[in-house]
Amino acid sequence: MKLSDFSKLIKTRLTFLVVFSASISFLIGGMANPATHGVINWKNWIILIVGGFLVTAAANCFNEIIEKDYDKLMKRTMDRPIPTGRMTTGQALVLGLFMAIAGTYLLGSLNLTTGLLSVFSIILYAFAYTPLKRKSPIAVFVGAIPGALPPLIGYVAGYGTIDQVALILFGIQFVWQFTHFWAIAWVLDDDYKLAGFRLLPTGKRDFTSALIVFLITIFLIPVSWLPTYYHFGGYYVGVVSLICSLVFLYQAFTLLRTRTIKSAKQLMYGSFLYLPIVQLMFLFDFIGKAK
Repeated sequence: MKLSDFSKLIKTRLTFLVVFSASISFLIGGMANPATHGVINWKNWIILIVGGFLVTAAANCFNEIIEKDYDKLMKRTMDRPIPTGRMTTGQALVLGLFMAIAGTYLLGSLNLTTGLLSVFSIILYAFAYTPLKRKSPIAVFVGAIPGALPPLIGYVAGYGTIDQVALILFGIQFVWQFTHFWAIAWVLDDDYKLAGFRLLPTGKRDFTSALIVFLITIFLIPVSWLPTYYHFGGYYVGVVSLICSLVFLYQAFTLLRTRTIKSAKQLMYGSFLYLPIVQLMFLFDFIGKAK
C-alpha cells in the first residue's frame, strides 16, 4: 500500500483540519481548568492530537468503504484507493477498525466523556450522515453534529467535563458547518449528482438554496458573540468575530445575489479562514488572561 493511497483513504487534509480545531479547544479547556490552575498538560495535548487523528481517520475510512460504489461515479473521488482497486474493502476495514480502537482508547485515557464523544462522532458520521447523503438534504444537519464535535471533544479533554464554554465552542462550529457544507455542495453539485447525493437545501442551485445559506449565516453573528456576551472572551474576541461574521455574511449575500459557482467558491474559501481565526482569537484571549 502506498502512502498516497493511505492519505486519500483517511482524507488527510480534512483530518488535519479537524485535529487543529480539537487541539485549539484543548488548550482553551486546559487554561480554563481550575484543577490544574491553568497549566497545560502537554503530554495530554499530544495524546489528543494522535487520538483525534486516528478517530477522524477511522471515520473517513468507514465513509469511503460505504461509498466505494458511488466514489467511482464522481470525478473528484474516482481515484481513491478502493474504487480503483488499489485497496480492498477488507484491507480498509482492518485499518479503520485499528484506528478507531486505538484512537478511542487514547482519547478515553484522557477521560471517559472524551472517549464516549469520540465513539459517538464515528457512529454518527459514518453510519448516519453517510447513508443519508443520497436520501435527503437533512444529511447536512446530521453531518453538522459530528462536524462540530471536535472542539467539544478537545475542550472536554483539557477541562474534564462539558460546561458552557464547551457548548459555545460546539455551537459556533455547528452553525458554521451549514454554510461550509452548502458552499462546497454548491461548487460540487454536478459531481455530487452523478452519485445521487442531495446536499443543497432544495437539491439544486437555485434562489431558495442560496437564501437558506444566507439566512443560516446570519446566525453566526450572535453565536460568535456568545464568548464575549458571557464574559468568557474579551471585546477583542467579540470585535474580530463580528468582523469575520460580517465578511462571511457578505460572501453569502453575494452567492444569494449572483448564484454562481465563483461566488460559492469564495464563500467556501471564506469558511476555511473563518473558523481558525475565531478559534485562535478565543485562545489568544485566554492566553492574555493567564499572563
